[in-house]
Amino acid sequence: MGFFQELLHKSRMKSPWLIHFDCGSCNGCDIEVLACLTPVYDVERFGVLNIGNPKHADILVVSGTVNPRNAKVLKNIYDQMPEPKAVIAIGACGTSGGVFREAYNVLGGVDKVIPVDVYVPGCPSKPEAIIDGVVLALEKLKVRKPEKDTEPLVADLKKAREFYENREERQVTG
Repeated sequence: MGFFQELLHKSRMKSPWLIHFDCGSCNGCDIEVLACLTPVYDVERFGVLNIGNPKHADILVVSGTVNPRNAKVLKNIYDQMPEPKAVIAIGACGTSGGVFREAYNVLGGVDKVIPVDVYVPGCPSKPEAIIDGVVLALEKLKVRKPEKDTEPLVADLKKAREFYENREERQVTG
């Protein structure tokens, strides 16, 4: 991996850009995602930005159930994102299809269409849980680093899982 690629990878990990896609939820999770950007939680102070172009995004945040019509759009957004990338499924609808999972036009959760790295359960998911999910996705992105410019990226999921499970030990009490 060249110097420029290493520098680009480090800078992307220090300031991840998110793109949020609503597959058709009740907008409860969407409101909670937007709450993360308010001064109460202010994730932008950590360098996290919500953008609208998938070609610049590092993390895809998806809420709502997937149906045949929006599955194509979701797959298209995912394919446009540069490597390394992570996907977060938000809420009961995004993780499993929620209360609509038995409906005729619902395929299920996000993982029926694209690979999901982090699941954030809840109906709606709390902003703290969403931020925790973004941190976990960021840790998964940090371990995805190609050895050569042409090799595919492989995640060291064991290291990311250990980091996530030991988060209470790292918290500062005061």
